[in-house]
Amino acid sequence: MKLAKQVISKELILFEAHFREAVKSRVALLDRIMQYIVKRKGKQLRPMFVLLCARLGGEINDSSYRAASLVELLHTATLVHDDVVDEANERRGYFSINALWKNKIAVLVGDYLLSKGLLLSLNNKDHEVLRILSEAVRLMSEGELLQIEKARNLNLNESVYYEIINGKTASLLASACAAGASTTFEDPIKVEKLRCFGEKVGMAFQIKDDLFDYGNANIGKPTGNDIKEKKLTLPLIYTLNNCSASLKKQLIYIIKNENTNKEKVQFVIDSVVAAGGIKYATEKMETFRNEAMAILHEFPNSSIREALEELVLYTTDRKY
Repeated sequence: MKLAKQVISKELILFEAHFREAVKSRVALLDRIMQYIVKRKGKQLRPMFVLLCARLGGEINDSSYRAASLVELLHTATLVHDDVVDEANERRGYFSINALWKNKIAVLVGDYLLSKGLLLSLNNKDHEVLRILSEAVRLMSEGELLQIEKARNLNLNESVYYEIINGKTASLLASACAAGASTTFEDPIKVEKLRCFGEKVGMAFQIKDDLFDYGNANIGKPTGNDIKEKKLTLPLIYTLNNCSASLKKQLIYIIKNENTNKEKVQFVIDSVVAAGGIKYATEKMETFRNEAMAILHEFPNSSIREALEELVLYTTDRKY
């Protein structure tokens, strides 16, 4: 991400100032938690997509910075709530909010972040940005609930998997790109193109995340964690739909009844690798990545486009 950080280095510094201001609170406990969140910020991938897509259409303005802040506020709110739902004690190598301040406070912190994002847009009359991101929040909620529903009966439909990850992951990245573009582009067709671009990147990003579950890298979550949570990701769906009836029956039994047994989970992982599930998912990820690149190449070549290309490659080549 070196080029991306280089071409918008000044803008990223200004964004961080905007974000710190956006999360301030007069309640001492809440302000302390907000400072903790700011200090343990992640890679800021989504704000970078917002700012670069805005820059593709013209000069970054106050509305662009607010759009980036809104995206980061919404993303952080969903992570805080996710940690409560998943009973996770760590996030990005740090203690999660619920681990330090318990679930009740964590839920309220997530709500606070969401409300601050909404007010940031409303108070500045950024109605189009708010519309774009509100749609993402709806899709994210639907995607998570659809995943929970399908995990109960181990639905093996690949198209349902794409619907789930489109909602829970790709929708926010798509909205980040569209929100940024909407602050500088006057042509709605170009804004929609960049929304589609972000959606393709988001699909590739989530498949990469799902592939990590079958590797040995230290990525902040245990290998086999998706299997333990009965999440049917693409490598596993492919394997179940393309293996022998006896193996399929055995794998489903393990996922339903023995998903906390380390040896059994490892057997599932080994079976997925042997069946070509990793290879298949990798090919699909690369297809989404290539489709994103094709959309991006409809825009004139520039250092901004090259920075976006670098971010796209990062989503599929990253090690964690």
